[in-house]
Amino acid sequence: MWALIISEVIRQGAFHAIESLVRSRARRALAVTRRFGDDTLAYFTERLDPSVTRKALAQVAQRAKRNKAFDCQRFIGLALDGTGAARSRKARCALCHPIYNAEHEIVGHNHHFSMICIVGAEIVLPFDVEPYGPGDSELAASGRMLERGVEHLGPRFADYVVADGLYANAPFLHRVGKLGLRAVVRLKGNLPELLAAAEARFANRPPSSSFTQGKDHIELWDADDFDPWESLKWSTVRVLKYRQHKPDGQVVEAYWLTDFPSGQVGSRALFAMAKSRWQIENQGFNEGKNRHSLERIRHHHENSLLMGWLLNCLALVIERLYRLRYLHRGERQPYTAMELVRIMWLSLGVVRPANTS
Repeated sequence: MWALIISEVIRQGAFHAIESLVRSRARRALAVTRRFGDDTLAYFTERLDPSVTRKALAQVAQRAKRNKAFDCQRFIGLALDGTGAARSRKARCALCHPIYNAEHEIVGHNHHFSMICIVGAEIVLPFDVEPYGPGDSELAASGRMLERGVEHLGPRFADYVVADGLYANAPFLHRVGKLGLRAVVRLKGNLPELLAAAEARFANRPPSSSFTQGKDHIELWDADDFDPWESLKWSTVRVLKYRQHKPDGQVVEAYWLTDFPSGQVGSRALFAMAKSRWQIENQGFNEGKNRHSLERIRHHHENSLLMGWLLNCLALVIERLYRLRYLHRGERQPYTAMELVRIMWLSLGVVRPANTS
């Protein structure tokens, strides 16, 4: 287990790479006590219980909160999103989903799962994933994962759930409320009446506030008295519109709905919650796929795939807490992720005595 985790940290997640490391002189520096092959890792991950790793991830997050890792932020969020990863030509496990071309021919298979991340603060921690089974969907998988995540973290760990427009439906919003959380969800065309009402309301009205963030100029429109749609059991709906002007002239505009009262959360704080939605994309999926092994099939078995995704999350959580919190002393800037990887790789080298024969 430790070999799998530390290999993820140093970005060598392939089973063959792990086998080479534990059979090399670097094994002692990796703190791995014995040699083993890649087949052993395949058998091992097939039989692991994912619930143990899920609980371990939640316990790490709880400990981080007790140690004030999120104290710089007033509100802690949980971001939900789905993705596809680990393509294959043939269906070889129960998690394989067919990929169709324009002629509706199967041209390959992919695996899909939802991820949940702790967002809203400087440090972003992905702490669970839920794969889509046969006939499953992103909404169903994310709902199961959210309930399990809140149970593991505790009811008062987070304050809100942030998600894309797919989640802007009454059953999901009611589920979030029953868990004691507020919802911050993108408002798109799947709610045409509410979107049209918000567009008409804000069209000829000056922004309620504006500010500069970095090099961008932000304008905000905010109103909390929109009528809920028929199936939504809210007394009222609050809608936030933001318009973001970038230095190159690009303008980004978006609408968000929420049940946060305006007296509890101001427009600028709500804007920050909405933008935290991108943290799961950038520091969850992109980081895991481009720098670690979230995209790789190391052993094509449903439990092995799930354990690989969970261990990827655990490695990211350990690395970030160690680099951004434990190593941060005084006024020195913490290492970047790449700097820490280089230091770890250099520490694996063994100094050999000079050959004087």
